[in-house]
Order: sequence, then C-alpha cells, then structure tokens
Amino acid sequence: MEFEYSPKVVELQAKLTKFMQERVLPAEAIAEEQLASKPDHWGAPPIVADLKAAAKREGLWNLFLPAREGAGLTNLEYAPLAELTGWSPLIAPEAVNCNPPDTGNMELLHLYGTDEQKQQWLAPLLDGEFRSCFSMTEPDVASSDANNVRLEIADDGDSWVLTGRKWWSTAALRDDCRVAMVMGVTDPGAPIGNRHSIVLVPMDTPGLTIVRSTTVLGFADRHEGGHGEVVFDKVRVPKANLLGPRGKGFAVAQARLGPGRIHHCMRLIGMAERAIALMTERARTRVAFGKPLADEGVVQATVADARIHLDAARLLVLRAAWRMDVEGTKAARHDIAAAKVMVPLTVKRIVDDAMQIFGGAGLSQDTILPVLYAQARFLQIADGPDQVHRRSLARAEFAATPVLKEVRG
Repeated sequence: MEFEYSPKVVELQAKLTKFMQERVLPAEAIAEEQLASKPDHWGAPPIVADLKAAAKREGLWNLFLPAREGAGLTNLEYAPLAELTGWSPLIAPEAVNCNPPDTGNMELLHLYGTDEQKQQWLAPLLDGEFRSCFSMTEPDVASSDANNVRLEIADDGDSWVLTGRKWWSTAALRDDCRVAMVMGVTDPGAPIGNRHSIVLVPMDTPGLTIVRSTTVLGFADRHEGGHGEVVFDKVRVPKANLLGPRGKGFAVAQARLGPGRIHHCMRLIGMAERAIALMTERARTRVAFGKPLADEGVVQATVADARIHLDAARLLVLRAAWRMDVEGTKAARHDIAAAKVMVPLTVKRIVDDAMQIFGGAGLSQDTILPVLYAQARFLQIADGPDQVHRRSLARAEFAATPVLKEVRG
C-alpha cells in the first residue's frame, strides 16, 4: 500500500482546506440562523446554494465518483478529501455534492441505470439540481437482516405496484427530494437472495405519503432533510423504473453500501479531528485548580489516546479503500466491515472525551460536539449494525486456514 498522496490529491487537499476554512466553517453560524428563521423548512439552508456554486467554480465537485462524471479519483485518493468534509458534516458534504444518500444513489444509477434513467435522474443529481433518498429499512421487521424486508412490489402488467411502509429514508422531507430508490419483494417464491428488487419512485407519485421524520438522539437533522417514515399505498410506477435486474436487489444494494460505509468512515475521521482540535484549544485556555487543563496529566493522557486511536482508525480506513481499488469491493468487504465497527466507536469515544474536557459547554448547543457524537452513534447502526459486521468478520476467521498450525509435544 502506498501511503504518499499523488500531486493531484495534494493539490485538491490544499484547495479543499482553503474552501473549508474560508467558506464552509464561517457559514455554519449563518446556516443555523437561516434554519432557525424557518422552523418548518426541511433541507439545506440558502447559504449552501452559494457554497455549491463556489465549489463548482473551484473544481471541488463530485469528488467521490471515480467515473468520468466525477473527479476521477480512486477510493484511496478520495479518503483524505472526504475526511476534510467531515469537519463540517452538516454542510460540507452537500456543498461539494458528496453527501449521502445521494453519493450511493448516483453510484447505483451509474452502474445499473438505463440510458433513460441516467438522463432523468443521474444527470440532475450529478449537477446538484435535486436530491434523492434510499428506502430500505422498515419499522415492523428487523432490517439488520435484509431478508426481512417485506414491502410488496407487485407485477401488474406495465407497472409495479408498491405497498408497505419504510423509515429512516434520509432526505425524504426535503422539497427538492425528487426520487426514492425503494427495495421490496418482487418474487416472494424465489430462493432467498433473489426475492428483492429496487425500483425508482418519484416522490410526487400518488399513494406515497411521508408520515413523519424520526429524530437522532433528539436532533431533527433538518439540514439533511430529516429521516422520513414513508407509506406506500398501492404506489404505481412504470416497469421501466426497475433499477438493475429483477430479483437482484441485494446485489445492487451491496454495490451502494460498500462504498457508502467507507465514505461514512472517512468523514468520521474528520469529525474526530475537529473534536481533537476543539479539546486541545479548550485545554490550553481553561484554568482549573490553579493551572491550565493542558498541564494536567489526565488531560494529556486523554489527548494522547485520542491521537493514537484516531491514527489507527484512519489506517484501517485507508487499507479498506486501497483494497477496494486493488481487488474490488467484494474482496474488501471484511476490511470495510472492520472499519465500520472500529471507526464510529473510536470517534464516539474521542468526542465523548472532548465533551468531558469542555464540561457543561460540551453538552450544549454552543459547540458542535453533540452533533458529532450523534453522528458517530448513529453510524453504529446505519448501513448495518456493529453486530452484523462482527458476525461476518468472525465467520471469516473461523473459515480461514491458519498459516501455522499449533504444535504440541
């Protein structure tokens, strides 16, 4: 694995760092004011449109996509750039059109979309004209086992008819969310693994109703457009809206979830870097018991542990990204799973320690720390809970043949 970044990546890092420092971080307070003035608004505050226009001008757009429609970067090259956007998770990813769930949805359209689907949905998403959501998990079943997903997608002549209920459809409440990728059962009699398909459903289709948005540890996540609970009551769409092969919904979704999981981890590294920056600044300037917190041995140990654990987590992410580039997402699945378990846990601990150093202020809206904590905790469940990833890793270990056998004599 090559650890040195290419000149292209170094140049993009410098441009994106400047963009973050001069535009994105100062925009956070403005964004909060704009959302506060419109309590019923779901989605990006107006300042984000200005940031998106600036990012386009500066060539900081669609960095995640390795295809010609994007920046042409590998996963390993994209990692340090995604990390930078993690410093401002509510604004920066969307400002450079690298925000979930759109990144994964664009990858699926790129890989599996028909020419018509790409023209109708992919091109506008690549240009940042509107948003999309991904509807997979359901409130009535344990969706950690995707075989439980049971929304019905009935074959009715020239149409698919969808009946069921989804939730955690991130961005669904935005006015500019135009299409949902919906997983459901098209072939209930088929073998397990071949029963589900994904169809594209325009959000204004009759019968589609957004019931509410769920909160994350009390956060409404209005920047993102909430996390919609969506009812599909005999929603009818054309047969041409099938995305990928019929009955291959799991395989199609995996093409989305693998990169999506590692992208989350990349951004989480940036969130932890911001938490470390905040805790060290706080420790330098806060005095307790007659001396700065930075002079206390217990605080120094906390900061040192944060650096050690974060650098180890970053290396795990980079190895997974490198293996995806060299061997493919399927071959890298265990590396991705390991990162998906370790990184949120590590970041959650670092943010928690930063809160402790801040004291009461670290629990309040006066810092971004509660937002970072909620993001890390959320990602222990999103895109597969820790237990599922641990299960797959353990099975791989049990199936592996030891290089050396234990010799007893």
